[in-house]
Amino acid sequence: MELKNVLYEKKEQIAYVTINRPETLNALNCDVLNELIYLMKNVNADAEVRVVILTGAGRSFVAGADISQMRGLTTEEGRDMTRLGQECMALIEKTSKPVIAAVNGFALGGGCELAMSCDFIIASEKAKFSQPEVNLGIIPGFGGTQRLPRLVGKNMAKYMIMTGEMLNAQQAYEAGIVQKVVPAEELLDAATAVANTILSKAPIAIRMAKLAVNNGFNMDLTSAIEYEAEAYTVSFASEDRGEGMSAFVEKRQADFKGK
Repeated sequence: MELKNVLYEKKEQIAYVTINRPETLNALNCDVLNELIYLMKNVNADAEVRVVILTGAGRSFVAGADISQMRGLTTEEGRDMTRLGQECMALIEKTSKPVIAAVNGFALGGGCELAMSCDFIIASEKAKFSQPEVNLGIIPGFGGTQRLPRLVGKNMAKYMIMTGEMLNAQQAYEAGIVQKVVPAEELLDAATAVANTILSKAPIAIRMAKLAVNNGFNMDLTSAIEYEAEAYTVSFASEDRGEGMSAFVEKRQADFKGK
């Protein structure tokens, strides 16, 4: 697929994915969603990539879905676009590699949903978060009604969705949407530093940790604990476990191989 709306760069086991429609504040249309789906499938299959950083070009992360496209859709076409957005967000969430959202500006509507589908969010001090869909006569349709309450609680999610109120980066941090707030000029460096920290850990353990948290979250506690035990066993059976424990006892840096 020819990428017209998304930039891709791979550097030292980190994939940088940048939505590049600055003239629309990186609004999500069907073309962008399809390109993201294509890219994430390829990233997931690329053994050289171990961490993904997702961001937006210019002064916005993603200012929402592309209303100029949506306003002309039939009901069925609107449902199809919602399903496409949900597919994209689910693919990002389920990607075996950690995905970091580096939110540099507006993360509104579909942009907030895109950020929430990542494993965690590092935000610029200039970032803004909102689910303002009710202003357009619709509700969040790319997973926002489900992911937001899992992050901030049911009542706060209903407040944000029903009022469309915008949160600044600090408010989003306090609400539990954002995990770290940094100066705007330091955003990508901060995201890369976190990615490098993850790269220093055992790859199989990172993969099993993501699976255990994501899959266990929607199970009852007993089932989730059983799932954790199986994921733990996979990591324990790895060569990296022996290397990590030996390095700890020998007081040296571990040299993980992902085996």
